[in-house]
Amino acid sequence: MAEQYVMAIDQGTTSTRAMIFDHAGAVVAVDQIEHEQIFPKAGWVEHDALEIWENTRKVIGGALAKANFNSGHIAAVGITNQRETTVVWEKATGQPIHHAIVWQDTRTQQIVDRLAGEAGLDRYQDTVGLPLATYFAGPKIAWILENVEGARERAEAGELLFGTTDTWVLWNLTGGAEHDGVHVTDVTNASRTMLMDLRTLQWDEQIASDLGVPTAMLPEIRSSSEVYGECHPGILNGTPVAGILGDQQAATFGQACLERGEAKNTYGTGNFMLLNTGTEPVHSGNGLLTTICYKLGDEPAVYALEGSIAVSGSLVQWIRDNLGLIKEASEIEDLAKQVDDNGGAYFVPAFSGLFAPRWRPDARGALVGLTRYVNKSHIARAVLESTAYQTREVLDAMNADSGVPLTELRVDGGMVVNETLMQFQADILGVDVVRPKVAETTALGAAYAAGLAVGYWSGTDEIRANWGEDKRWSPQMPEAERERLFRNWKKAVTKTLDWVDDDVK
Repeated sequence: MAEQYVMAIDQGTTSTRAMIFDHAGAVVAVDQIEHEQIFPKAGWVEHDALEIWENTRKVIGGALAKANFNSGHIAAVGITNQRETTVVWEKATGQPIHHAIVWQDTRTQQIVDRLAGEAGLDRYQDTVGLPLATYFAGPKIAWILENVEGARERAEAGELLFGTTDTWVLWNLTGGAEHDGVHVTDVTNASRTMLMDLRTLQWDEQIASDLGVPTAMLPEIRSSSEVYGECHPGILNGTPVAGILGDQQAATFGQACLERGEAKNTYGTGNFMLLNTGTEPVHSGNGLLTTICYKLGDEPAVYALEGSIAVSGSLVQWIRDNLGLIKEASEIEDLAKQVDDNGGAYFVPAFSGLFAPRWRPDARGALVGLTRYVNKSHIARAVLESTAYQTREVLDAMNADSGVPLTELRVDGGMVVNETLMQFQADILGVDVVRPKVAETTALGAAYAAGLAVGYWSGTDEIRANWGEDKRWSPQMPEAERERLFRNWKKAVTKTLDWVDDDVK
């Protein structure tokens, strides 16, 4: 029998990857393809779900080819995904009835306002752990049912299925329309819809009714680590799909933040900090989300507090693609290093409003503090610093909610290769920042969940043993300078508020 490995499918906001891991958690092979970002109107962000599925098939084949493996080498497949992004498709054909509506999309603001009514944005927070916001999947489903002709009637007739992209990929992997694909999501993704009761881990029928979402179109909610079905047909035919974790929960799992009080921060398209709070949900008084961290088989669910930042790495992409300030994302660090500070410039990237801890959908991006002294290097530095300042706001909120200040922060994601940013992050937080040996922990977390379900790894002790420190950054900035910079950042944020008027749709 061939030596065994685990594959993770990482269906992200900008690309889809397949990664193959060995028992030590090391990467054996990876293949990755970007997909189109579709912007039909200001504030609207869409993906082509069929393109995503086609890319998923390609990267599975690509990763196997690079490793010279076949399905016999793969013990299990895990899925991790951009979370709240919403797909609605025809059960009989597998055809989406609308482009996927991406988590960053703000078109559902009027639906959110309607639901809030006199009760306010925290109307459902005790039940689902989330404020009413355009971020979450529930209002996105409602928008599709209200705006695609015939969609509501078809949904009520049982002809349409909903899923976040984990469910979409799983349904297609396990047979799709032709072979009765498995229509399942896990608790972490379900907890991002605004439709799941955090305690019962089941769909809340009253909230679904309030949104006008028939529960028949919702996937079955299962744990994060169990066999959901087998790949069929295709090159992985017969291989079990055995793990699903939303991307930020997967990164938390891959970082081995398995004890209460352990936290990680992922630097990707957006920024996401999660703090493991144990087996009881903790409700935030400081603008954080209460969410499911993971659930392993029949074991109790583990909860987390999360601080979600909409724009961090995508700001670097915007500087590259919209302004042409750099040609490659990696050039941002060299440009920023040409100056010693930000020259007084602050960039607040509120392109989709402000997420945690402020939750201000009326905010829009601003570059402030400009003088003739400021050049493109200062702007590049302000771009990087914006990620660190936003993270400081979330960490302060997390410390206030937990009552136990974090002493170090584990970091992962694409931006952690930027050592200038990591040092500034440690400086502005005043705590150590630690990068693991495997920085792409999102895919690793999904692999762990799948491998645990089939016995490839014996338990979470092996996951802890696999984690290793690669580099640590300690604060070097004087406290007075740290607080001066952060004070100016907060002043810059005030310039972005109340920008969107009531007559802006």
